[in-house]
Amino acid sequence: MSTELVAGVDEVGRGPLAGPVLAAAVVLRRPVEGLADSKTLSPRRREQLAAELASAAWIGIGAASTREIERFDILRATLLAMRRAVARLPVRPTRVLVDGSRAPELPVPVRCVVGGDRLVAEIMAASIVAKVVRDRLMARLDRRWPGYGFAAHAGYPTAAHRAALARLGPCPHHRRTFRPVAAALARSLGASGPSEWTGSATPAGSSPRPGEL
Repeated sequence: MSTELVAGVDEVGRGPLAGPVLAAAVVLRRPVEGLADSKTLSPRRREQLAAELASAAWIGIGAASTREIERFDILRATLLAMRRAVARLPVRPTRVLVDGSRAPELPVPVRCVVGGDRLVAEIMAASIVAKVVRDRLMARLDRRWPGYGFAAHAGYPTAAHRAALARLGPCPHHRRTFRPVAAALARSLGASGPSEWTGSATPAGSSPRPGEL
């Protein structure tokens, strides 16, 4: 008798003004106590659970870059990230449960679960892993592009982020198709004139490189 391998899939990063959208696919190898929607957990607890999941589950991570978000739109980029996450699982799931109401096309049966990050253990696990991985990525971007506060807000449109965007202009990781970024870019270009470089910010320790991802 074959064993069913259920993968839970969730994403993080649809709403930010900067950074990739990231998805995780998780197949639990054993039960993990304390799983919950990542939004209800403290950063410390998320890190603890992510460390336990590293040995208790098979995990796949997928992302769509800022440029892919701009090219495809945020919904299609999110579905792309989900497909990549499932494809990068080290095992082939027998079915996939996706948080929300939209799911990517996959070569295995897939079902949407609205509120799945509160209801399904595999999706809870995926929400935790996705959040932890993206937060770490945004912390690295914060060191590379100081001034925006990416480590604090992970690219979301907080008042502090909007103020930094107005002051510094966009960096290459800002989503130029999102309205606040497009407005900041227009102001930046209006002040400096057309050029390849789209913002006044400079990465720490180097000169700006147009189109850097």
